[in-house]
Amino acid sequence: MDYLFRTLGIAVVLFASTNVDDIFVLLGFFADPKFRPRQVVIGQYLGIAALYGASVLASLISLIIPAAYMGLLGLIPIFLGLQKLWTLRKGSEADDDPEDHEKASAGHGKIAAVAAVTIANGGDNIGIYTPVFATRTIDQIAIVGIVFTLLTALWLGAAHFLVNHRTIGAPIRRFGHRIVPFILVGLGILILHEAGTIELLSRL
Repeated sequence: MDYLFRTLGIAVVLFASTNVDDIFVLLGFFADPKFRPRQVVIGQYLGIAALYGASVLASLISLIIPAAYMGLLGLIPIFLGLQKLWTLRKGSEADDDPEDHEKASAGHGKIAAVAAVTIANGGDNIGIYTPVFATRTIDQIAIVGIVFTLLTALWLGAAHFLVNHRTIGAPIRRFGHRIVPFILVGLGILILHEAGTIELLSRL
């Protein structure tokens, strides 16, 4: 049971830390009258599925490389987290602009537009998901996939709700991006620890 709850916890933290900014992307799409909710939902799921699938494929390399060495990939989320902290300190991190997404989605293929924006916005996610999947069993990866599916629905529902309650979204826009870097660094340290990489490095 502890095994299941541990995996569920990691999956929730992993999804939340890498997709918190997707709320703002989805706000832009749901607020655009040219997009139907169904198009946004399908496009978002396609984008998340593409990121998940690419990360699973990339993690297959772990079949020939010891987990302790694969755990070195945990340095990636640590680097990304520190990079985000540095950007925040410089005060140059820009919030997602819904108008940019509206321009990108003009014309036909609205589902493809949503999926493309999701993938582009989550490009760093592959670098974070891969080391996590590389140190997990097939069952654990499947559980993470199920959690991602459920949380994507939650994200979509939350974004749709916030479109009509913009004052609720204001605190998220203000503080959400400030928490993510610390979560990423913590996630990277967890990967290094669980893969035995910290112990490996201590013996060098």
